[in-house]
Amino acid sequence: MITEPFAGGDSQLHRLDPRAKILLVAVYSTVVSLCTSMVTPAAALVVSVFLVLQARLDLLKVGRRLLVVNGLIFFFWLALPLTFSGEPLFRLGPWDVSRQGVLLSARITLKSNAIVLAFIALVATSSMVSIGHALHKLGLPDKLAHLLLLTYRYVFVLEQEYARLWRAARVRAFHPGSNLLTYRTLAYLLGMLLVRACARGERVHQAMVCRGFEGRFVSLKEFSFVSADWCWSAGLVFITIVLAVLEWGGIAW
Repeated sequence: MITEPFAGGDSQLHRLDPRAKILLVAVYSTVVSLCTSMVTPAAALVVSVFLVLQARLDLLKVGRRLLVVNGLIFFFWLALPLTFSGEPLFRLGPWDVSRQGVLLSARITLKSNAIVLAFIALVATSSMVSIGHALHKLGLPDKLAHLLLLTYRYVFVLEQEYARLWRAARVRAFHPGSNLLTYRTLAYLLGMLLVRACARGERVHQAMVCRGFEGRFVSLKEFSFVSADWCWSAGLVFITIVLAVLEWGGIAW
């Protein structure tokens, strides 16, 4: 089940306007992702760690998210230094480990961790409902905003339906394996899940229409910029500009 472990805090970052957080993290992550030096991603990682500390998040839960990301990046470390052409740094058996491959892997690691931490500190500290309404306020089309909110709301229902179908298959002595029976059973299971999802969607739509739904979700919380929003926005914009100057101003290496 999808959870929101970071959205329940009471830090200043939790109280920031979600619209500002979405715009800031979009600009910040774009600048960081375009960096080609080592200094700028390292500085961005320090900034992202600072944001996480300011949000007063559970560091153990943050570390688990980073473990997933770095587990994927680990394969880049296995492949890029051995396959990327460039100056040999040292020899590992029959392969040359290139300096350019190591630097590229390091840049990917720094940028990925910096961006993920920034998203955790800024976006994950708001609920999905707040993010959906904030995106709508920022100009996201109504249908896409509704699709996001309804998908988040009913993905749990689909998970429960899938678990019910899977239990029914196991009660009937189904044991998955690499054979035609398994593939056929899984195909039937997914097909039935699709049928039930369509039926559930029709019932939900009828229930919403009966309750006066006219194609617009009403938020109980009105977004408004306060002094704290302006201060944090100005600070993060300034930091992003400094990172851009480090990268493209001839200072970084």
